[in-house]
Amino acid sequence: MVLVSAVRDYVNRMLQDISGMKVLVLDAQTVSVVSVVYSQSELLKKEVFLVEMVDSVSKSRESMSHLKAVCFLRPTSENVQHLRRQLASPRFGEYHLFFSNILKDTQIHVLADSDELEIVQQVQEFYADFVAIDPFHFTLNIPTNHMYMLPAVVDPPRLQQFCDQVVDGVTAVFLAMKRRPVIRYQRTSDIAKRIAQEASKLMYQQESGLFDFRRTEVAPLLLIIDRRDDPVTPLLNQWTYQAMVHELLGIEDNKVDLRSMEKLPTDQQEVVLSSEQDAFFKANMYENFGDIGMNIKRMVDEFQQLAKSNQSIQTIEDMAKFVDNYPEYRKMHGNVSKHVTLVTEMSKIVEERKLMVVSETEQELACNGGQVAAFEAVTNLLNNESVSNIDRLRLVMLYALRYEKESPVQLMQLFNKLAARSAKYKPGLVQFLLKQAGVDKRTGDLFGNRDFLNIARNMARGLKGVENVYTQHQPLLFQTMESIIKGRLRDVDYPFVGNHFQQGRPQEVVIFIVGGTTYEESRSVALQNASNVGVRFILGGSVILNSRRFLKDLEEAQRIARSSTNMV
Repeated sequence: MVLVSAVRDYVNRMLQDISGMKVLVLDAQTVSVVSVVYSQSELLKKEVFLVEMVDSVSKSRESMSHLKAVCFLRPTSENVQHLRRQLASPRFGEYHLFFSNILKDTQIHVLADSDELEIVQQVQEFYADFVAIDPFHFTLNIPTNHMYMLPAVVDPPRLQQFCDQVVDGVTAVFLAMKRRPVIRYQRTSDIAKRIAQEASKLMYQQESGLFDFRRTEVAPLLLIIDRRDDPVTPLLNQWTYQAMVHELLGIEDNKVDLRSMEKLPTDQQEVVLSSEQDAFFKANMYENFGDIGMNIKRMVDEFQQLAKSNQSIQTIEDMAKFVDNYPEYRKMHGNVSKHVTLVTEMSKIVEERKLMVVSETEQELACNGGQVAAFEAVTNLLNNESVSNIDRLRLVMLYALRYEKESPVQLMQLFNKLAARSAKYKPGLVQFLLKQAGVDKRTGDLFGNRDFLNIARNMARGLKGVENVYTQHQPLLFQTMESIIKGRLRDVDYPFVGNHFQQGRPQEVVIFIVGGTTYEESRSVALQNASNVGVRFILGGSVILNSRRFLKDLEEAQRIARSSTNMV
């Protein structure tokens, strides 16, 4: 069972057994959970005539006793307080309460005490405490994502909150899958260890009864790793469709906001990019930019043929046929213009920021050796007036991650040049990245130069040549998945929690990246799953990153770290 269908199933069960007109009450998190798997027209079919946020429901006094409230909320103390106020002076005729995770006994007592008018019809736990972006990719959309970079002493309560939300999200995934996993974590990461131990405590001690599912021959694996083990992937420009849209335009809950673009009709100012609802996107989301252009041209040609055939309406039969096909025609028209708009806008950005030139150097830095040539290429791009500030910063970061030990003198020269060229550059940001994710902090063989097998593989790849210079990079996650499939994930680097060990190769693996995933990694997972090796991977993270978000988190963590050292 994949994630999207699991969440859809929960939403169906919430709505189908309650007859009559309904209002769906959500919070800031569950609105994302529902919106990625259920369209507004589908909600209408289930007689949901209104969607309201829980905090605004409490403020309004307008009575709507003809509506039944279906509340789907995270079991937080704020939400329980909102419901208390609601139940004291209810606006709706009935209340059906569904929580996205485990409710505490005290919360159940509070709700029971508040329901003096006995309008609560049911209270249930439906474990959809994660946003199912794609069938094998979920996110938790944690706003304070930068917390994972900070030592525990800086802000213990907020770090605890961050860890709690990750543990809640990960345990909900396993409750939805009806499995209890064996848990491993990245040894060099304190936060990965902490989350792994807290998740294990919840699944094997505090709520062991809830996780007592029918055993599979080999327990599934939950592997918790740290974003800082591969800081390269979120810094790279992307050239496959879904990843590129997120990098250049930004995707949030499968929606792309295009309001900043001029002369767009109102219905196209926010477009949906979902593999569940858009056949063209599903077929092309992992294709590279060059092929997308060709495929869109083919789609435009097909649409023009259809439009031509619609122009030749001669008889009443033709008219009836056109009316029957009109919804499909409208849908195809919307789809064609959506993809044409996206690709046109991205082409403009690629041209403006000279991303073809920038990206070639990025890929060289990420995939091939050659420090002298790399230094020259980065220096030339720093001097190039057409290269934007964010691209200059990313190039210096990639160079620093690759050659921090080999060329400290050249690295200092690049820092100085970057500071001189970019007025907005925050001093020390590259050094902060190295402190967070430099070679001494990493577990995996990020650049394929520690392990003999990886060195040989890189040489072979260099000799064969690559199909596409812009997409030669493979995320570190790809190697991690290969190690799991071959049973080579070392216990020393990725220890087990407690005394629950893996007997044989797992068939289901959830890899959770603390600090966020990228669409390049979710593509890697989808392609791995399609290759049918007998292991199914699911990828999850605290957020979905593009380079801007990764840098924003880095800046925020640096700001807090600095102010906390000043306070001491």
